[in-house]
Order: sequence, then structure tokens, then C-alpha cells
Amino acid sequence: MSERVRNDPPNEPRDERSAQAGAGAGGPQPAPGAGQQAADPAPGEGPKPDAAALEAELRKACEEADEYRERFLRAKAETENVRRRAESELSNAARYGAEPLARELLGVRDSLDLARSVDFQRDDQTAVETMIEGLDLTLKLMDAAFDKAGLSVVDPHPGDRFDPALHQAMGTQESESMAPNHVVQVIQRGYRLHDRLLRPAMVMVSRAAGSDGGSKG
Repeated sequence: MSERVRNDPPNEPRDERSAQAGAGAGGPQPAPGAGQQAADPAPGEGPKPDAAALEAELRKACEEADEYRERFLRAKAETENVRRRAESELSNAARYGAEPLARELLGVRDSLDLARSVDFQRDDQTAVETMIEGLDLTLKLMDAAFDKAGLSVVDPHPGDRFDPALHQAMGTQESESMAPNHVVQVIQRGYRLHDRLLRPAMVMVSRAAGSDGGSKG
């Protein structure tokens, strides 16, 4: 029986074939790090901060926060005190604003009490004179109190031109001797507080003779 002819190449050393295979695949690889620079650190990674430095920064931030809080509390307390003081002053002004005028009116009240004590049962001229003196004194005291309070009298006289800003026409009267729209009679005087009109003077106003005019009640 004939032998099978083998076409396999002759056996080669195993090591040599391995080396050749490695050479055919690209040759021997360089050792790690040989001829290359060290890899850069990944983004965000750096040297770790010092724990003592972090603690110092935290302590500083806490101190600043405490200082700001203290300033805020002081400012808040001061604002509250100002608000309470303003409310108190406003309340006192509304409650006791009339105190100066009230003090002046005390003398008027005393004068009226004296006038009230006059004995009118006696038919005596002295009692009448005493009463008149008391009334004059009372009026003087009242005028002085009004002056200090800023009160002034709106006191028109017959013949003055009618002023609608200060006078209130209660009616009209014909007049041959006076031009129309003039004061004929003063019914009641008016008063002003500084530059504000408290009460207009009530007057009768003239009109031309023969013209129609109604009385304003």
C-alpha cells in the first residue's frame, strides 16, 4: 500500500513562528510610557484643596453672615422705634392739638363765670356796669385767644363790595344810594383760620332799584 504524500512544510521551531506572526501583525509594541508624554488629568480634576483652608473660609463666611444679620436686626429695631414714635406723636397731636387754644379759653370761661355771678335782682346801675365790664373783658380775652390760634374775623361793612370767596349772600335788597353787588347789611361775621375760611360772613347784598330779586333763606 502506497504512503500518502504530505504537503505540509517541515516543522519549524514554535518560537520562531510566533515571532514571525508577531512581526507580521505590526511588529513588537513599545513598552508603556516609552517615548510618550504622561497623560493629562481628566477635566475637573485637580489638586485637592487643603482642609484647613476650607475650614478657614467657612469660618470667615459664617462670621460675615453673623455680622450682616446683626446689622439687619439693628436696622429693623431702629425702624420699628421710628414708626412707634411717629404713631405716638401723631396720636398726641390729634389728642392734644387744641391744648394751646384750650388754655386761652380757660380765662374766657373764668370771665363768664364772674359775669354770671352778678346779682341782677337789684335795681342797681352798678350791677349793670359790672356786667358790661365783664363782657368787655371776656371779649378781649376771646380775641387774644383767637389771635394766638391764628383765627381772624371776616367783618365786612355796609358799602363793601360783595366777595363770594368770603361772604355768603342771604338775600338782596333794593338800594338807590348803593351800587349793585355791595354789602347792605351784615347778619353774622365770618372767621378764617390762617388762610382757610372757616365760616363766611352772612350779608345782605344790594341790587338795582326796580330789578327783581328774591330773598335767599
